[in-house]
Amino acid sequence: MSPARSQPPPTKPFEQHAFDYSPWLFWKQADDGAKARQLELQQALAAQDDSYALAERCFVSELACVQCEELRLGADSYIAAGAYVTGTIRTGRDCTINPYSVVRGQVQLGDAVRVGAHTSILGFNHTFSDPDVEVFRQPLSSRGITIGDDVWIGSHVVILDGVAVGERSVVAAGAVVTKNVPAGTIVGGNPAKVLRHRVPERAPARSTGTDDLVSVIGGFAEQVRQDAGAILERCWDVEQWLFADRPGAPATVRAQCDAVEIADLLLGRAPDQLPAREQIDRLRGWQDAATGMVGPLLEDGTVRTPHRGLFDPDAAYHVLCVGYALDLLGDDLPHPVRVVSEASVADVVSGLAGQPWNEQAWQAGHWVDILSTALYRNQRSGAPEAPGVTEALFGWLLAHTDPHTGMWGSPAPADGLLQVVNGFYRASRGSFAQFGIPLPQPERVIDTVLRHATDARFFRPERQNACNVLDIVHPLWLTRTTGHRADEVTALAARLIREALGHYRTGQGFGFQAAHPSTTGLSATVPGLQGTEMWLAIIWLLADILGLADTLGYRPRGVHRPEPAWRLR
Repeated sequence: MSPARSQPPPTKPFEQHAFDYSPWLFWKQADDGAKARQLELQQALAAQDDSYALAERCFVSELACVQCEELRLGADSYIAAGAYVTGTIRTGRDCTINPYSVVRGQVQLGDAVRVGAHTSILGFNHTFSDPDVEVFRQPLSSRGITIGDDVWIGSHVVILDGVAVGERSVVAAGAVVTKNVPAGTIVGGNPAKVLRHRVPERAPARSTGTDDLVSVIGGFAEQVRQDAGAILERCWDVEQWLFADRPGAPATVRAQCDAVEIADLLLGRAPDQLPAREQIDRLRGWQDAATGMVGPLLEDGTVRTPHRGLFDPDAAYHVLCVGYALDLLGDDLPHPVRVVSEASVADVVSGLAGQPWNEQAWQAGHWVDILSTALYRNQRSGAPEAPGVTEALFGWLLAHTDPHTGMWGSPAPADGLLQVVNGFYRASRGSFAQFGIPLPQPERVIDTVLRHATDARFFRPERQNACNVLDIVHPLWLTRTTGHRADEVTALAARLIREALGHYRTGQGFGFQAAHPSTTGLSATVPGLQGTEMWLAIIWLLADILGLADTLGYRPRGVHRPEPAWRLR
């Protein structure tokens, strides 16, 4: 950016660039002309590159050097004079990059992160493995840096690649941070170490090791099998002869499928509420012959005719759950998914390109999951398919994998990596995992998931829900054979499985959302079929990462099955 003034002429000596060095004053004190010029500069940046997005009341000094592949600033954030910012930088709201700071590589800041002057946050590194090649000629590596909410980073700090700084922590001036910073701590020194706790330390409720996990997991498995009949019965609507997700909720298509999955996991048979043949005939009868989709359940027990196309939001997930429920019952959908069998290569490519990868990556991943599962169903049944459709799907995904994250899409400033990781789970589950194809960047996937897992907004025990936890556990399971950062993956799995087991309510099952005083009254905390099916799958995946899955005595065979469902020919 050119070194032009971004404020009115000084009224006192030496104030010519006051706002560039004190940008927190800009939107309060600058005149209308200076504000208009700043907005014009921001608009010019965004127009030149759609990977630049600056929210309201941001400020970027014209004396800063900004050379980013992607720059996304949350509201009320600023980059001050002399700052050097490159790479992929994403911030939440109220973040500051103060004068002469260096922020480079892949860096994710939460909300209210304040970076002091002359600090370096370096989300990349030089490799130097070949002593016969000059270091500057060797490849770069990048694991990225994640910094949680409400973090104060003092002046002259250095944070090195691969570090995660926990929320509500403080990094003292001059610190050199080479390892993760626990949430709520104050660290300092070279190398940085914990000096004291800013937030009172909580004693761990349980051991963080794995020595006692065999007995803990075994006890849970015995209890949940004893409770299986009661879990299903409490969700059975005797008037409609249908399952609801939880007592008092309306019956849904998904609830019927979740009941089948739970019964298969824990009882090894169809739910006892109806003969298996009746359940099969009901599920098969709900598929629309014209589209191959299954519409939503109506109050009279029939289903609505789905809209033509793959994007009926009330019908899309039923391609997964109904198909897999029928697999478990020993049957199959009677018709191909025609909205996919009739699709062309151009339809698939335009559909992929038209997904909101940079705004709602989960929605985009959901679309890929449904498309991929429909392709699998059709190929298994021998339904015709336009030549090149499956190849177009995988070709597009391979070509658009982010080499920094191993995933697809861009993080949103408000929720960090949540959308990207959750969208990756849905997209990779339906495509690479379901078809048994190796992921293109497995080590980067692990790096991204481990960074995301430090975000306390989603992974404190009381803030967990089944979707967010499954969406980090499945990628870790899928990449477990790489050995990359294996000790960290094992430690995270041991922690998460203890927390997951703690969400279980005897005789009732799991709520989708963890129960906590702050979530009292939310329907998602009430134990139900969806939460129970998902947490059972999560617990199996975590136990398998730890080498303890046999202790459970069950193995998912439906939507969350670990093995590929189909191999490309």
